Amino acid sequence: MKIHPYLAGLTALACLAGCTAGEQAGAPAAQPQSPATVVTAPAEQTAGDVELVAATRSRYVFPVKAKNVSYHKTHSGYPATDIFAACGKPFLATTSGVVVEVSRVDKYKKGKPAGPNNGGRFVSILGDDGVRYYGSHLSVVGAGIKKGVRVKAGQQVGKVGKTGNSSGVCHVHYGISPACKKAGDWKVRRGVVWPASYLTSWRKGGQKSPAAAVKSWNAKHRCKA
Repeated sequence: MKIHPYLAGLTALACLAGCTAGEQAGAPAAQPQSPATVVTAPAEQTAGDVELVAATRSRYVFPVKAKNVSYHKTHSGYPATDIFAACGKPFLATTSGVVVEVSRVDKYKKGKPAGPNNGGRFVSILGDDGVRYYGSHLSVVGAGIKKGVRVKAGQQVGKVGKTGNSSGVCHVHYGISPACKKAGDWKVRRGVVWPASYLTSWRKGGQKSPAAAVKSWNAKHRCKA
């Protein structure tokens, strides 16, 4: 069938208009550009900030597990305390950290000048809060407790005893100090910050941290006791 030239022209024009309209309708609308995201770098943390955060997150427990336990608020000669309990009662890690020094042998000799062996058997732990916790006169150091081992708050690390210069009385000599040399610096290790107020807090389930007091002492004394 032949199509009249006039009708063919009208058909072509209609197709052209319809196709163009279809393309325009199908084209996606231009999307507005979203504003650029600005990323702000976190403020640089200082060593003090890190220590403060660690201290805030630390968990503390009373270091001797016993029903009948007592301790003095003071100590002869330097800041420390003696925690009295029956021999054999568990001595616990005050907070989570790493063991930095251990003595499994009682090397104390009666009559000798005061020195690093006064504590007999002992465990020294560097807490995650940057504080060193020292317990001595132990009857035994726990199996597997050695330098470099990580311990958790409340983990048993030894037992109450009367080794070293304990005068034959069952107790734990308890000292709080900065890490300093970590080992061998016995005059600092034995204690430089009074522990009683912290022990009182921990015994009641409180979480008072000695980190600030230890940091303040070290800023003034530079590990010299």
